[in-house]
Amino acid sequence: MTNPNATNKLVSRVEGNTLVLERVFQAPRELVYKAFSEAEHLKRWWGPKGWTIPVCTVDFRPGGIWHYCMKCEDKNQGDFYGMESWGKGVYREITVPEQIVYTDYFSDAEGNIAENMPATLVTLDFIDQGGTTKLVNSALYDTAEALQTVLDMGMLQGITETMENLETYLEDIQKSS
Repeated sequence: MTNPNATNKLVSRVEGNTLVLERVFQAPRELVYKAFSEAEHLKRWWGPKGWTIPVCTVDFRPGGIWHYCMKCEDKNQGDFYGMESWGKGVYREITVPEQIVYTDYFSDAEGNIAENMPATLVTLDFIDQGGTTKLVNSALYDTAEALQTVLDMGMLQGITETMENLETYLEDIQKSS
């Protein structure tokens, strides 16, 4: 018998220049997929604790763009308070409701890519487990050094908190429906 508390923990491993993250959500695959593919959902959970998404546009199709701003609203986060972090995703492949592949970039408010920051090829696999969904997030970087750069920036803590936000959001949305 599996430990029910173990299903909502983020499992991570580094394989060369790829960071693989896995987490099981207590929600059907279609709902988890929808949470990643629509701006009105992403605005409600994307980003680490204490950060909001004041800007989020999604053109969900191959070649389409996801452009967003994360802003720190938590005064307890010191120097991060008030900081904005812009991102831009370019969708490459979409298989509803199984997979989303996109290139993730650091950007500015106009969507210009920050060339001095690592880009990531992200593959999200949504695996139906009969009422729950296993999300496998594979983030491929050009080099192991590029991956280490984002790890050193605290990306693993941020994505862990983001997945916790998603878990809470999925619970809330299922209660209200």
